[in-house]
Formats: sequence, C-alpha cells, structure tokens
Amino acid sequence: MLKSEINSREKEEKNEALKGVYSRLKFRVRFDYKGKPRPARFFFGGKRTENVAQELRDQQVALWKNVPLQGINIENIDLGEVYSVYDEEMDEEIAFAPLELIVSSDSLEDLLRFVFREEFRRIEILEPGNLILSGKEIERLLFKMNELFQNRLMLRLRENR
Repeated sequence: MLKSEINSREKEEKNEALKGVYSRLKFRVRFDYKGKPRPARFFFGGKRTENVAQELRDQQVALWKNVPLQGINIENIDLGEVYSVYDEEMDEEIAFAPLELIVSSDSLEDLLRFVFREEFRRIEILEPGNLILSGKEIERLLFKMNELFQNRLMLRLRENR
C-alpha cells in the first residue's frame, strides 16, 4: 500500500472510533414559561400571573416526563424559582417560570425541536466538546430548520384568521 492510503485508512478508523464515543449529543436547554393573568369571572376564579406561569410549566414538565420522543432522552429536569418582570408596554407584571432540561439526543436535528419553541431562552452544548459536520449533515439541518419554521408560520397564520 501507498503511504497516503495508510494515512487515510488511519484517519477513517479514528473518525469511526470518535463517532462511537460521541454518538449522542448532550445539551442543557432553558425555557421560561410566561404567565398571563386571568381575570376573575364573576367574583372568583381569577389567577395571579405567578400561578398561571407555574401551572403552565407543570403541564410542560408532565409532558416532558411522560411523552416519549424518538432519539431524545430527558436526563434531568430542574425547576427554577418563578420571577416577575414589569412590562412597560402592557403596564403590568408578568411572571416567568423557568425550566431547565438536560437532554441527550441522537442528532443535531433533534436539538431544533427545543430551539424553535416560543419559551426557549438558552442552550448549552455539554457533549461533545467539538462538532464536525459534513456537507450532507448541514443540508439536513438547514432543511429541518426550514421545515420547522414553515410549520410555525402556518400555525401563526391559522391563529390570526
């Protein structure tokens, strides 16, 4: 064999070994669920913004725990303290209930499911330290981003009718 063939074979073996080690992507994602106050009907039934935000977050936690997603594993769920912010445009206090998930997934495309949510605030890639994407992987990622964006746009248009 030629020396270049030996070197390329060694590189292929190293890449295959690395794929085995880092076959899953691990990340931490944060969502902040917004609580909009519900006015009281008649003289009872009104809810404060903190309670609404907390209930919404609790519903989402139940979904993350109980609904399986192919290629995605929720490893940890961390509930933060509910906090309030004054919205000058609306002239009212708005409460947010934070939620952090540690997730492992099979592919980078699975990560988009988390990033394209309205409640999304932050993401941190925990493993692997470096990602190398081929042209085909980037194409699939961009296609999936477009697909999710188009679906979201269609839903918004239907809601506004």
